[in-house]
Amino acid sequence: MDLHVLRLFQEVARGATVTDTAARARLTQPALSRALHRIEREAGAQLLQRSGRALRLTPAGHAFAGHVDAILERYDEGLRAIAEAVDPEAGLIPLAFLHTFGTWLVPPVLGSFRAQHPRARFELRQHGEEGLVRELLDGTADLVLTSGDPGHPLIRWERILEEPLLLAVPPRHRLARRKQVRLADVAEETFILLRPGYGLRDTTERLCAEAGFSPRVGFEGEEVETLRGLVTAGLGVSLLPLPHTATFAPSPAAYPVPHLRLTDVHAARDIGLAWPAGRDLPPASETFRRHVLATAPRTLSG
Repeated sequence: MDLHVLRLFQEVARGATVTDTAARARLTQPALSRALHRIEREAGAQLLQRSGRALRLTPAGHAFAGHVDAILERYDEGLRAIAEAVDPEAGLIPLAFLHTFGTWLVPPVLGSFRAQHPRARFELRQHGEEGLVRELLDGTADLVLTSGDPGHPLIRWERILEEPLLLAVPPRHRLARRKQVRLADVAEETFILLRPGYGLRDTTERLCAEAGFSPRVGFEGEEVETLRGLVTAGLGVSLLPLPHTATFAPSPAAYPVPHLRLTDVHAARDIGLAWPAGRDLPPASETFRRHVLATAPRTLSG
């Protein structure tokens, strides 16, 4: 069975039209149809059926499609391994990262690496914390940048920096003119938190417990900047890093939302790099891993 024909089947199985698939493959539609029929003859079953102007998988087609995906994925992995063995400097590095890192952490880290390895290529994905773990365990990413240790036995993690967290309060809040406070001072306040499953949510709950209380949750979100906006609107307080463009600025005093330093707890979150335990990374990914661990703190603070 021709791998090229399997790729055509894969495209159609994933919802692409025959017209678009044929155009991308530079085939006529009759030629594509004949190729798909050849697969069905070899499989001994009808794999696709027409539904209006589209083709849909039959039950047999669904069963077959998963195996086609696995075959093509392993084949592509083999090609990648050969390419990197011949020329590691031009390898592909699958990297996933926490979506909030895309504006401040990822660009300088990739930029400093590309300055030394200009032919390296990246395949980038953004996720929440749980999605990052899946990327590593499924093998779709070699490395992930995440906040906190995932704590999984099949994943190794190493901290690259510590990001300060401050108490964001509404501009008219009773504490807004202060530069520093105790976290215990807002024990009775409404907190705005990320949804469960995010590292910053876990860190906030842990710090509140250290300060002697459990946060009263008023609102939950999925983006740090959404939380900051809700604080600005006066809906509660939140433990947040400074805005990403100013994470390493010397003072939080100039921002529209007051960000207050905490004196009774060590308010920070760990940011680190994770990779699969128990297997060697491809050469390009291993080079990038070593680069990040050696240079990221200096790159981000310099």
